[in-house]
Order: sequence, then structure tokens, then C-alpha cells
Amino acid sequence: MKFTFPLATVLLFASASLARAADVPRSVEELWSDFDPRKDALETEVFKEWREEGMVFRNVRFVIAEIKGKKTRLAGIYGFPDGSQGRLPAVLQMHGGGGKARLDEVKYLAARGYAVLSINWGGANGKTPTFNRPDTFTESDPNTEWGEVDPTQMNAGRYSSMLPGPKQFFEDREHPKNNNWYLLTMACRRALTFLEQQTEVDPSRLGVHGYSMGGNLTMYVAGTDSRVKAAVPGVGGQGWRWQKHPFFGGDGLQDNVQGDVDVFRRTLSFESYAPLIRCPVLHRSGTNDFHGWMDDVYRTNALIPDQETRYSWSIHQNHALLPEVAVTMPLWLDHYLKGGPALPSTPASKLTLKPADGVPVFEVAPQGNWPVARCEIYYSVDPEPRGRFWRSTQIERNGDTFRAKLPLHDTKLPLFAFANVFYTLPKPESAERLGSVVQVNGPITEVCLSTLLHSADVTALELSGVKASESTSLVIEDFKHGNVDWMDRRKSGWMNSTRKVADPKWKGPEGSNLALTVNLPKTNHIVVTLTENEWRNYRGPKKIFVCDKEVVGDPGSQTVLFALSDFKNQTDGSPLKSWRQLDVLAIGPDSTKPWSGAAPELLQLAWRP
Repeated sequence: MKFTFPLATVLLFASASLARAADVPRSVEELWSDFDPRKDALETEVFKEWREEGMVFRNVRFVIAEIKGKKTRLAGIYGFPDGSQGRLPAVLQMHGGGGKARLDEVKYLAARGYAVLSINWGGANGKTPTFNRPDTFTESDPNTEWGEVDPTQMNAGRYSSMLPGPKQFFEDREHPKNNNWYLLTMACRRALTFLEQQTEVDPSRLGVHGYSMGGNLTMYVAGTDSRVKAAVPGVGGQGWRWQKHPFFGGDGLQDNVQGDVDVFRRTLSFESYAPLIRCPVLHRSGTNDFHGWMDDVYRTNALIPDQETRYSWSIHQNHALLPEVAVTMPLWLDHYLKGGPALPSTPASKLTLKPADGVPVFEVAPQGNWPVARCEIYYSVDPEPRGRFWRSTQIERNGDTFRAKLPLHDTKLPLFAFANVFYTLPKPESAERLGSVVQVNGPITEVCLSTLLHSADVTALELSGVKASESTSLVIEDFKHGNVDWMDRRKSGWMNSTRKVADPKWKGPEGSNLALTVNLPKTNHIVVTLTENEWRNYRGPKKIFVCDKEVVGDPGSQTVLFALSDFKNQTDGSPLKSWRQLDVLAIGPDSTKPWSGAAPELLQLAWRP
């Protein structure tokens, strides 16, 4: 059957399509050109106020915008020093995924002399308590109300989508405003308006920081709002998430964009926001973060024009911070919002591929006048930032200059290198309420600043005459250097894990057994856990294999052997078939059984016939 339409109808459809295409913004500036965060009244509600620890706290709520005929409202915790004289600098704190407004975050910065607003962009999240103290918020209190839209994680698929939908800005067409990040950034910018209108706040001194999804929002807000004078994104906010990255075994992709990828790139991707940032930015993260890929953090921040930037990386960590990294946030804000001491500049660094002996060399020259306590230089041959094992090095120190050789066992692999420089703080800093800290033993006395990331592909290595100068190793770990190559930094217990088995230098040969040498005076169960394809789904499904062995106590050292067949899949009980695709090895006690006596002394971990 053939249908025909009048010419006027066809022209009307064509005209409507062209109008909609013209309505779609093609840049960050176009996307935000019609939003004025100061235009509408806030209609602020204060539904609880109290004083404690010399600070004033309020549970508040205010209007974000009218969307689809209904007002949306944002709740949060606001706090500031009681009886403060003069106008205070202010900080907006944005929680991460699955999080909520945090009273401890407010207390931490308010105790340092800030007015602080911790927003609750995730809303009630069903029946999950909204605030972290039940005596400051109850389910009957007013909460965030998104009305006819839903940018929370209850609508998680919309963080990489611009398609229309019933809980989106537009129900009839594809548009960047349908993306959750647009709506959340609107809310955060209105939160800045709330802060600047408070009588105790100096509106010329506003800072922002956030963690994980809050790290993303930190970059969005800093790239769209000139009121921000300092920004500290954490474990999030790197660009090119829509782009396929070539790794060993396939392509890794962070965001599977639904809609026009080019429009998404131009209007919503972080590399399009970075050139618009007009404030100093410090990025803190873990080297192996799943949410903020290290290499792309550097690519993104390199686009920030004419602003101070710093990096602080927690070695081996995924979505967690070491104390010396976590403390960079308040120090950065103190300098730019309160006139506190300036952090040293990014340490100067150089990767040399043409030394006389053919072994690459990495050199670090710390900047500034803060005392240098130590330097750690790391390198890797794995292009996958999430699964990359960072090899530690032997370092030569000449005054405040550091140098290390980076021996390679194979010149057919790329090379990556960076360093962490640890400076002695002018005065110790408390870690109480600092948040996301892996381990703290007393006050923090050092701060970590990282160099730029250096890399060389296989072609560069070949042209430079780099030589393979070392062999693979059957000894995975001799435990003579503490936990430098391990991930976990626990206050108690002895479980620890490493990505060393993912590095080709330490991969298990076929037909070998895993041998653990220990001193264990009393009989206990030791559990070894092996993970295949962690974050490498392009190579195959993630699988976890476990072996729980009872080790009979012995006053001397003993070696426990683990065969491939000893390790059973946590899901279906099938045996491990090869050591070759391991990404993580963990050793620890059996949590279901009581531990007898002291923790074992680990002496060696190796591959044996």
C-alpha cells in the first residue's frame, strides 16, 4: 500500500525537523547560554538549626528551577563557625554516587574557617536515609525534589544519554539537556547562588570540591561558573569517556553514549569544559581508579588555560586516597580562598630514553621551598590505567634531585612513568573527618604532589635504542620493602593484594605452582584470592578464584604450594585454567574462621615447578 502526503504537510515536517536541529547546542557555551543561576528566587527553607563544637548547622532546601511546569528543590547541610567575624570563604561539597549530604564534610571545613554547603543531589534514594546523622534529619523532613525529571542514580542510564524520555528535560527530542549531568550541574550552580547570598559569606571567595560523581560535578561547575575561585575534583572528571581506548586484548570504553556522540563530545564531555575553566584546579585520585582514568586526567587538565594545576596520586589505589593525597584538598582551598601557604609547584620531571647503557632514566627536581621528605618513582608497561601495575624503583638522591633507572625486560611494550614527591608540611594536619582516606596513624605530616605522566610507545623505544636489560622473575615478592607494591593499607589485620601478577615480568609460567613461604607459629586458614580480567571485560568476563588452605603451625618457616586446580571459581566452582590472565592476587585470613595468634610473617611469594 502506498501513502501520499500533501506538499504542505511534508514541508511542515521538514521545517519542524530543521528547527529542532537548530535548537540543539553544539558547544558548552551554547548549552548553558540560556541558564542564569542567579535569576530565580531561591525561596530558601531552613527546617532545622543547631549548634555544636563551636559551629552552626542548618538543614536547608531551595529552588533549583521550574522544569516542565514544576519547581525542583535541592536539600543540603549548611554550616559555618559560630560567632565568626567578617565574611567567610565558602565551599560547595558534592557527594559521589550512592552518597548523600555529609555532616562530617561540613564540620571538617567549617572548623577550618569556611562556610560550607554539602548538597544532597541524590535525593532520598528510596528509603535510604538522606543525611549521615539521624538526629539531624528524619524521613518526614523536606528533601530534594526533582519533580518531573530524575537525574539521580535511580535513573542511572541517563548519565551517558541525550535521548528523550518521560523523566527527562525533553520528552520529544534528543538534546544535551536530557542528560543527567546537565540537571545536576544546574543544581550545583544554584547551590553557589545559595552560598553567595548568605550574610556570613564572601561571594568573591567560593570553592568547589567533590568525590567520584562529585568529582565530575566539580569539573562541570568549574567549567561553567566564573564564581568558582578554586576547584578540587577527586577520582572523577576526566574527558574522552565516550572514546574507545586501545588496550592489550581489545578496546576499553567508559561511557556508551546514547545519541549523537559528536554533540555529546562538544556539550557534555569534560575535555570540552576544561578550556573554559578559569580557576586553579588540583586533581586527587588513585593511580588505578576505575572512574577517573589516569592518562585522560592529564589529557583533560592540560587543556585548562593559564591556571595553576596540580596532581596528587595514591599509588596502586582504586577510588581511595592515601592521607598525604587526601590532605591536598584543604591545603589547596586554604591557599586560594584564605591566603594560606602555596603548595609547591608540580615537580619538574624528565624521561630519558637514550642513556649510554640503553636503560631509560627518570629524573625529578622538586620545586618550591618546602622541605622534601622523599620521592617515589614508578613505571609500568601496561597501557590499561585501571589494571596497570606500577613498578617501584631504586632511587639515587642528590640533594633535592632524584634519579632512577627503569629497566625493561621487553622493548615491545610501551613505557609509562611518573613520580610522587612528599613534602614535609609546615604543621601537622588532622585527618579526622577528612574522608576517603585509606589509613591514618596519627596526624598527617607530609603532603604528596605528583609529576606529569610520561610515556613512550614501542616505536619511540626502538628509535631511541632502548635495550631489554632484565629478565622475567619467578619471585613475585620477597617482602623486604614492606607494602610498596601492594594495594591495601589497613589499620588492623593483614590482608593485602597486588597487581604484580598482571605485569609480564611476574606472570606465572604454565605448569608452575604458586609458592608462599611464611612463618606461622599456630595453625590457621590462609586464603589466596585470584582475579581474572578485573576491569578488562574486553578480554573476557571477570572471574574470582579462591583457595582456602589450613596451614599447620610451625615454629620455623614453611612453604605452602598452591596448584592451579586448588583455585575454584567463586561462582560455579570450576577450576582456574591458567595464570596468564590474572590481574589481582590477594592474601589474607579466612574471615569466617577465628584467627589464632599473631599475623603470619610473609617471607616470599614465587612461582615454582
